[in-house]
Amino acid sequence: MTERLVKLSKEDSIAIIAIENGPMNVLSQEVFRQLDEACEAIAADPEVVVAIVTGAGERAFMAGADIKEFPESMKLTPEQMEQHTLAGHATLNKLDFLNKPTIAAVNGLAFGGGCELAMTCDIRIAEEQALFALPEIKLGLFPGGGGTQRLPRLVGEAKAKELMFTGDPISAQEAKAIGLVNQVVGKGEALKTAKIMAQTISQRSLPALQCIKQAVDQGSDLSLEDGVKNEARLFAKVFQTEDIREGVAAFIEKRTPKFKHR
Repeated sequence: MTERLVKLSKEDSIAIIAIENGPMNVLSQEVFRQLDEACEAIAADPEVVVAIVTGAGERAFMAGADIKEFPESMKLTPEQMEQHTLAGHATLNKLDFLNKPTIAAVNGLAFGGGCELAMTCDIRIAEEQALFALPEIKLGLFPGGGGTQRLPRLVGEAKAKELMFTGDPISAQEAKAIGLVNQVVGKGEALKTAKIMAQTISQRSLPALQCIKQAVDQGSDLSLEDGVKNEARLFAKVFQTEDIREGVAAFIEKRTPKFKHR
C-alpha cells in the first residue's frame, strides 16, 4: 500500500489538505500525485465549500522540492523535462483554479515549491516564525512551479525579482508587508485561524464565491473593459441561482439566510 503523504479530511463544509512528508514535508512526485487526487476529490464533493492546505508538524509548511529526485530529472532530455515540469504545473493549477475558495495555513518554512504551493491558494495565513523563500537560484536553478508567474502578480515585478535573484528568505511579517501574506498569527495558530476564516466563508453562497474567484482570476489577464464585461456575465449568471433568491428573501424578512450552494 502506498504511504499517505497527503491527508485529506473534512470538518463540516471545510476540507483540510495536510502535507505529511516529514520531517520537512518536501514536494516529491508522490506528494504531487496525492495532492492532485485531493484536489479532484474536493472539486467533486458538493459538501465542501472551502479548502485549507497546511503542513504537518511545527517545522515546515513545505520546505520545497525533493532535491534527491533531481539527479534523475537531470537525465531527461529538454523535451522530457518540459513535459515533466508541465505535469507538476497541472497539479498546482488544479489547486489554483479549484472551484472553491482556498486558504494556506503556513505553519513553518515555505521554501521553493512550498512557497509556490502557498501562492496557489486564494488566501495565506502565516505563523510568526514562518519564513518564505524561492531559493532555487542558489542551486543554479530558478522557480519552476509557477513562482516566476504568481509572485509578481502578488507583490509586483521588482520585489519578485529581488526575492528570486537573491534566493534569500523573508519573515512572515515582511511577507505580509509586501502582500504575499494576508495575516500573521502566533506559533501554532495558523490552522486554527484558517478554520475560523473558512467557517465564515462557508456560510456564504458557493455559487457567488465561485463567481468572485472567477471574476478576479480571469480579470487579471484582461483589460479593465473586458474584465468588467466578464464580471457582468458572471453577475447575470449568479442571478439565476437559488441562493440569491434565499439571500434576498432573508434580507427582506430580516433573518439569516440558509444557503443551499446552488
